[in-house]
Amino acid sequence: MRPPRGDEPDAAPVPTDVVSVDASGTLRVASADGRRPGRGIYWVLRHVVLGPVVTRLFRPIEEGADHVPAEGGAILAGNHLSYADWLFTPLALNRRVTFVAKSDYFTGVGIKGWAQKRFFAGTGQVPVDRSGGRASEGAIRAGLAVLERGELFGIYPEGTRSHDGRLYKGRTGVARLALLAKVPVIPTAVIGTDVIAPPGKIIRRVVSPTVRFGEPLDFSRYEGMEDDRYVLRSITDEIMYAIMELSGQEYVDLYAPVAKELAAQEAKAAALDEVSPQA
Repeated sequence: MRPPRGDEPDAAPVPTDVVSVDASGTLRVASADGRRPGRGIYWVLRHVVLGPVVTRLFRPIEEGADHVPAEGGAILAGNHLSYADWLFTPLALNRRVTFVAKSDYFTGVGIKGWAQKRFFAGTGQVPVDRSGGRASEGAIRAGLAVLERGELFGIYPEGTRSHDGRLYKGRTGVARLALLAKVPVIPTAVIGTDVIAPPGKIIRRVVSPTVRFGEPLDFSRYEGMEDDRYVLRSITDEIMYAIMELSGQEYVDLYAPVAKELAAQEAKAAALDEVSPQA
């Protein structure tokens, strides 16, 4: 099933980056001097420590990297099968890709907390605190901070990992961010990471994942329409269709959390039927 065009409007948050938003809606910048968070350790992990090891072990396959601009801001919008997606995508490129992560990963204490914080910062992830009442506004401004620096911003429009390998309806935040930042969207598909690291597993199998980049999507024709929910829905569906073509996944016109809840309810009902006494 392909994503529908012009579906019903919806309000959705965009993934956030670089900053956090407190309860009063105040934007708090993670790096006061304006430098990219974790730039030094990112380079070391990417080119000296983690990158070479992961590349040699898994031998990821890259396709279409020439579609990603050599410079300037762009959004990498991809499918989300595994926690390992954010690890393999940057390995296919010579540019840093900034992803987002829950602020909880950056607030641990002790040696473990310090190591976790350094790892997530070093692998190109930045914290966001979504507890504030105006966190959605902060999310948009956060993504813009990355893109206005002329960097790559990686996001997953589904908003969460797919629980069954199918591609789910995208959140419209990616469309709003693309219009505000005036940057292209590069549809991205990662294939095979759910085999490497399925939910609940760190590593199950060592296989070669494929990272596939599609042609840039230009939405400049919608400039100034970032508050039109129907336009945002249409743009998001176009992005999801491009991802579907790259990944070969079956598309489901439901948000992933809704589909996951429905699947859980069906499984529970089936289990009850099995234990119920037969008439």
